[in-house]
Parts: sequence; structure tokens; C-alpha cells
Amino acid sequence: MGSWCAESLIRSGIKYLTIVDSDRIAVSNINRQLPATSETVGKVKVEILKQRLLEINPDAEITALQEVYSKETSDSFRLREYDYIIDAIDSLTNKMDLILTACKTNAVLFSSMGAALKMDISKIRTAEFWKVQGCPLAAALRRKFRKYEKPAKKFFCVYSDELLENQEEKINETEASRVDETGNPDEVSFESRSKKVKVNGTIVHITAVFGFTLSSMVIQDIYNKINLNQNQ
Repeated sequence: MGSWCAESLIRSGIKYLTIVDSDRIAVSNINRQLPATSETVGKVKVEILKQRLLEINPDAEITALQEVYSKETSDSFRLREYDYIIDAIDSLTNKMDLILTACKTNAVLFSSMGAALKMDISKIRTAEFWKVQGCPLAAALRRKFRKYEKPAKKFFCVYSDELLENQEEKINETEASRVDETGNPDEVSFESRSKKVKVNGTIVHITAVFGFTLSSMVIQDIYNKINLNQNQ
């Protein structure tokens, strides 16, 4: 969903943007990710996306980081320099750290909850994080925050309470070695009895609407701040 959000922001007039992703485009990305086509498989995701965004607005200043955000790399991202931070991370551990760190800055944070196993766009909602209902990823995050540390301020999320039955075949843990328990597009859910995992699939109209919703939250916040300043 990050790619859809980035394109929407650029098309809406945002000029300064940093995009972060460590991966290269895979065939499995073609069903849902903006820069993924048969011609771009194997290429660096952020470089392909940057090229597309600059074709939309050649005057945009886009920083493309082929990196992983984590607790260990957090300082290198200089999050305090940003006006807005958008969390579209799949990894539960890294997502948790980004939220905790972002909430200690002056930036406005918007976060995406789980987009896997969804099909009905009418069920997509926004809410303050602690009021999100029916989302397994949000529930997992809340459990961890209560156990370790709570975010320093409130933040809003896009989510859906729809949860379809997983129809995918189980795969072994070796095949799933890159992923963890979040239940997002490239992630898997572990089954304690079988010691197997299932891929949690997603579909383009869900990831796109999630991404567009995140961008709309940014644009709406900017609009509200401009109106507030004008009325003071």
C-alpha cells in the first residue's frame, strides 16, 4: 500500500517525499503493488517507484532508501526531521518500533493496520489506534504495547474489520523464513499445532484503498491546518 500512498501524495502536490523499502520487485508483487510489472521484476522497488513519481512531477524531491527500518537502524532515518510519517510496515517488531519512535517526535503519524484477507472496500475505516476494532494486527500491537511500552501520543489508522477464511495451502517454515506473524501481504500466520504456516493473501483494490486513505489523511490534515492558520 505504500506505493499507492506515495503516488497519491505526489499527484496531490506533495513535493518532498522519502520512500523506504529494502526489497526488489518479485512476481508475487504484481497482483497488488504499483511499480510491479512483468518488466520490472528483479529491480529495486524504491528506484522504480521514484522514477515513476518523478515522471508525474519532475520537480519533486524524492529520497529513495533501499533499507529496512528497525530498532537498530532507527537513528539513521532522522524521523524528527519529518512533518508526516506513514507506517506501512509488515513486520510486527519493526512496526512497533516505528510507531513508538514516531510518537516521540513532532511529526504526525498515520499507520496502516492489516490488509490481508480482505475483499470488501466498504468495510475499510479510519480510527484512533486504541479504538480500532476487529483487526488482528491492531490487537497484536496493543498486546505488545501494554506489555512493553505504550505510544507517547495518539495516532490514527486505516483498517478493516473484515477477515476472510484463509484458503491458501500451508507452506513450511523454511519457505517462510523471511516473514513473521503480522498477517500482511508478504507475511504468514503460524499454526501452533502443525508447526506450519499459511500465506495471508491480499488483493489490489484493498491495498490501493488503504494507501489512498493514508494519503487522504495527510492531505486532510494539511488542509485543516491551513484553514486554522487562516482563521486565527
